[in-house]
Amino acid sequence: MSRSALLAALICAAVAWPAAQARAQISPGPLARAHQELEGPRNCLSCHAGGRGALSANCLACHKDVGWLIERKRGFHATVTEQSCASCHPDHAGTSFDLIRWPDADAQRFDHTRAGWALRDKHATTKCEACHATRYRLSPAAGLAARKTGAGWTGLEQACVGCHADPHRNALGRQCEKCHGAARWNATPGFDHTRTRYALTGKHVVTKCAACHLDPRLGLSVDAAGRPIPRYRPLAFSECSDCHKDPHTGALGPRCASCHETQSFKVINTARFDHDHTRYPLKGRHAAVKCEKCHDFSTGVSKLLRNPRFAICGDCHRDAHAGTATLAGRIVDCAPCHVVEGWKPATYTVAQHRLSRYPLEGRHERVPCAACHVKNPAGVPALKLGTAAVWIRPVATRCQSCHADDHNGQLARRAGGPACEGCHTVARWTPSTYTTAAHGTLRLGLVGRHAEITCAACHGPVRQGLPPLPAAQALGKAGVALTPKEVECASCHVDPHRGHEPRCLDCHDTKTFRPSTVDVAAHKRYRLPLDGAHAAVPCVTCHAEMKHPSATSSLVLARWAFADVLFTPPRGGCEGCHETPHGRQFATRADRGACDKCHGADTFRPATRFDHDRDARFTLKGAHARVACVRCHRTTRGAGDKLVVVYRPVSAKCESCHGDEIRRGP
Repeated sequence: MSRSALLAALICAAVAWPAAQARAQISPGPLARAHQELEGPRNCLSCHAGGRGALSANCLACHKDVGWLIERKRGFHATVTEQSCASCHPDHAGTSFDLIRWPDADAQRFDHTRAGWALRDKHATTKCEACHATRYRLSPAAGLAARKTGAGWTGLEQACVGCHADPHRNALGRQCEKCHGAARWNATPGFDHTRTRYALTGKHVVTKCAACHLDPRLGLSVDAAGRPIPRYRPLAFSECSDCHKDPHTGALGPRCASCHETQSFKVINTARFDHDHTRYPLKGRHAAVKCEKCHDFSTGVSKLLRNPRFAICGDCHRDAHAGTATLAGRIVDCAPCHVVEGWKPATYTVAQHRLSRYPLEGRHERVPCAACHVKNPAGVPALKLGTAAVWIRPVATRCQSCHADDHNGQLARRAGGPACEGCHTVARWTPSTYTTAAHGTLRLGLVGRHAEITCAACHGPVRQGLPPLPAAQALGKAGVALTPKEVECASCHVDPHRGHEPRCLDCHDTKTFRPSTVDVAAHKRYRLPLDGAHAAVPCVTCHAEMKHPSATSSLVLARWAFADVLFTPPRGGCEGCHETPHGRQFATRADRGACDKCHGADTFRPATRFDHDRDARFTLKGAHARVACVRCHRTTRGAGDKLVVVYRPVSAKCESCHGDEIRRGP
């Protein structure tokens, strides 16, 4: 027999028995009050159908709220996986049985953490029934529960708004725990205003919340008790004027933060404040001036709002020049000479200076103002200089008004005195403008090479190849000798002739030392005029001491490494230069064989001055006049094996030349 058939038989048998006897035989005991509607043998299968193992499933079929939570892994029952429902909820123990076996003995000791939501702070001391009440059962599980009224353990939600009213009217979202804790409602340990769109800084940090969120200007709603409900969102905060009254009444624009800090209204943020929005934009050095220099904060906002005067610099600054800064005779404000970017240097231009009594030209255009307009000059009272202590109007009638005599009075005796402009201009100090033509009026005119050399070669402190100048203190700061004593050639140049030729310019000019100016015509002044072929002979042929390279310098301190050029005339006439090819053939002659008796200066051959009829014992007549000289004057070897033409002695007898013809006869 099957189990179900057996159970049916038992039920039928029990019908005939008295009630007490049947209950004792079939049911383990009376059901709890919650299950009273299932009392009686006909209802046993409502829970026990399907066998012993199906009991828990049958429980969940009735208690759908618990099944709904388990499916979503929520609540305490989702954590009980190894036990059956009956292990904690045994029935058949009588109507007074509580039907719940609490894990921790009773509901008040139950560890709520096991339900998935730990009780902390105020929640830990709140009675279970205070939360597990019908009015708080808002979860979908509550609609599935068999019990619809009374304290229910299911159907609650963990969100704060499940139990508590939202005083913010959902303006701040539904996650109350982001700001509030369970200890006190009016404390917000989790709230950080810096994470909002408006972080609190400065004085705002210590301002009470109600000052902003209960501001009557917000037009707040009131609760049932007539109390205003704080507004947290939305609130306007883009401009300070959303909360604060503008003490400037809009004169400086709507953005208070461009000037003020939240630390204090009197603290001005100079980094953000744009003074350009005012009638006096701050430029240059004014941008770095502290606000209190112009705006007195000591007496509060009323004094701050009184704009200082600024039409001219003198409204704030005293005249630093004590009235000496004038243009066209009128004392002027700072602006013509200075700008706000910096007091120095002055912006008074060279072009403007040209309109003054002393126009700036040349190098003066580049001279710093302070070089002439000095501070605290000697002899000028401080009261006339002002706080700047600058001499605005120095004396400038001549160069010496500003410049010392760099030549130490060397030109004091010059006509017109040592005026600088005679040799210099304002364009530049060097080179001097003293010209070669002007130098021609002095003891030594500059011509030839002298006109090409630099002034410093003779007048400068480093005179290469020349004797040193006097001590520097005698010359002045410039170190230039303007009146040197050297005017003669030998004062500067080496005399290679050692005084044999006293006047250099007789043979040389200032263009070049070599060649000299002595030409053939000038040589006639000397003992040997240059005639004939001599006119074409280079000087060094006769004056061998001239045969050396050109000296790198002829100056007196330069090294002269060559022989003196003394131009000693040759001795002995022609023989002093020329070797006679005749040997001593003419030594016995009355003129001792003087060359010029037979030879001219134009050429050695032929002997143009020799006349055979006049100068020889044998006259040439007749056919002899046509005979070549070599027929009679034969060449032979003389001393030293040299070839010599024999002119003397030559026989005048006919047979000496015609002996063969005479012997043969006619």
